[in-house]
Amino acid sequence: MAMARHWYSSAPVVDGLPFLDEPGFWAAHLVDLCEGESPEAFGVDAADAGAMLERLHDRSAWPVFTVPLEGGFSIVVHYNSGEEYTSTDYFLVHPGSPDAVLVSTDQDRTGPGLCWPELAAILNAPDGAVGVTDPHARLLLLLPVLGDSAAPAEAVDAVTRALIARGAPERCTALARRLLGGHPMWGAQSWWFDADERSWICDGEHSPRQIPLGDHLPERRRAELETCLGAEPDA
Repeated sequence: MAMARHWYSSAPVVDGLPFLDEPGFWAAHLVDLCEGESPEAFGVDAADAGAMLERLHDRSAWPVFTVPLEGGFSIVVHYNSGEEYTSTDYFLVHPGSPDAVLVSTDQDRTGPGLCWPELAAILNAPDGAVGVTDPHARLLLLLPVLGDSAAPAEAVDAVTRALIARGAPERCTALARRLLGGHPMWGAQSWWFDADERSWICDGEHSPRQIPLGDHLPERRRAELETCLGAEPDA
């Protein structure tokens, strides 16, 4: 079961934002999505990627990243390097609402947590936001949350542009496609839009999105969530 966010208050968390511009970060962060892929595919060498992976799983300093969304919502990414196991937890949070787990790579495996239309809708940060605001960084940081078997060609193009912007070679389309294949714990899954619930629903057996996102929220807060995630599918 994913570590509850309030437990992180007593954990050795550190701000992960400075990590984003360091050599090897993206190869290390996305390593599970492209097992066996050379770090050179990301434009870095193996030594930098290995060193960054060690830092991400340092038991004395657990990186945390905040991706601000509209309406006061955020997706918070916590690396958890405890004594028994390491995992990465992704929470959808709001100061006035209970946290929702989108993805966790712990032993219970929880995911995927977003479909492509939702991820595409949150690539741009709100004006004046603090945290991870660069659209390319937001996309790559949240790729482990994605698991959508119907991701369109535009998704491949977007991931390719993000990789290049973050140092990958120009010819990285094959890597982009592989990264869109979903986390190996749950893979790419089918999604459908429930018009009555105004929410995307995932068919994956490990996904928390088998029920409407935000169904635990007050109506006003849920409407804000639908707005920030661009709930309605394109016509």
